[in-house]
Amino acid sequence: MKGLVGFVGGLAIALGGLWLLQGLGVAHLKPILCVADCEPVRGPSIGWTLAGLAMLGIGAAAVIRVFSRR
Repeated sequence: MKGLVGFVGGLAIALGGLWLLQGLGVAHLKPILCVADCEPVRGPSIGWTLAGLAMLGIGAAAVIRVFSRR
């Protein structure tokens, strides 16, 4: 179970980092597997920045919990 939580936490950190970079306007990626009229994020976006920070926090908390000694 710890391995699964650690893996998901690592994915959350990677995804949160990507969202944070997109929100800050550093990374510019085209939408992948878009179903509707999807447009790339152009320029800084406070929504993506906050979502990235939240996902990074959740992922970091999961990884820290897995690797902390009890």
